[in-house]
Amino acid sequence: MPIEDRDNAYLVTHALAKDTLSRLRDVETEQVSFRKGLVKLGRICGYEIIDGRMETEYVEIDTPLEETMGERVKGLDDVVIINVLRAATPFVEGLLKAFPRARQGVISASRDEEAGRDEDGSFPITVDYVKLPEITEDDTVIVADPMLATGSTMGTVLEHVIENSPEPEHLIVLSAVSAPEGLLRVSEEVPEADLLTVSIDDRLDDDGFIVPGLGDAGDRAFRTT
Repeated sequence: MPIEDRDNAYLVTHALAKDTLSRLRDVETEQVSFRKGLVKLGRICGYEIIDGRMETEYVEIDTPLEETMGERVKGLDDVVIINVLRAATPFVEGLLKAFPRARQGVISASRDEEAGRDEDGSFPITVDYVKLPEITEDDTVIVADPMLATGSTMGTVLEHVIENSPEPEHLIVLSAVSAPEGLLRVSEEVPEADLLTVSIDDRLDDDGFIVPGLGDAGDRAFRTT
C-alpha cells in the first residue's frame, strides 16, 4: 500500500517519494535541485492523498465512438491547502499540481530558537501572519510543512486552522520528514488530524532538529545560509 498506518502517523511509501526524499537529504543537493525536489515530493504526496483519502464516482461519458462509464474523483473542488511559511512554499507548489483548484491559506509561524525548549520539549512560537479561506464540513484541509520536529509550530498552526471553523471532512498534516516526538505531540493535541509523512526519522537532537533529517528546509530551498 502506498500509505501505511504507523501508530501515530500514516507513512507515504511510494517508491518515487522515497527516492526524492533521499535526494533531498543529500548534503550535495544544491538549492535549485532542492527546491525542485520539494515541488516533486509535494506533487507525489498530493496524488497519494487523492488515491488514499478521496472517493470516486461513476459518470457517463460520451467518447468519439460511443457512450461508456468512467470514474472521476469527488471533492477536488473542496480542497484547502495551508502553506506554513516559508519552507512549505515549494512543497505547496507541488501539491497544487495535484489540486490545481484548491483554495489556499497562509500562516507565517516560527519557533524562537534563542529562547530554547521548554521543560516539555516544545519551543515558544511566534505567529506573524494568518490568512485563511473559509473552511467547510465538506473540505479536505491539508496543512503542509516539510519538517515536523517538536510539533510546536504545527500545534500552533492547527489552533488557527480549526478555531471558529466546522470540522472538515479530512484534516491532514503533511510533512516530508517527522520526528517521533513531534508526531506524538500533535496527535495528542489535535487527535482529529491525520498525520501523513514520507519518513519517520530517528530522533531530535538537543537543539530540536530532526536526525538524520535533511537540514533546514527553508534555508536550503531559499539559499539563506
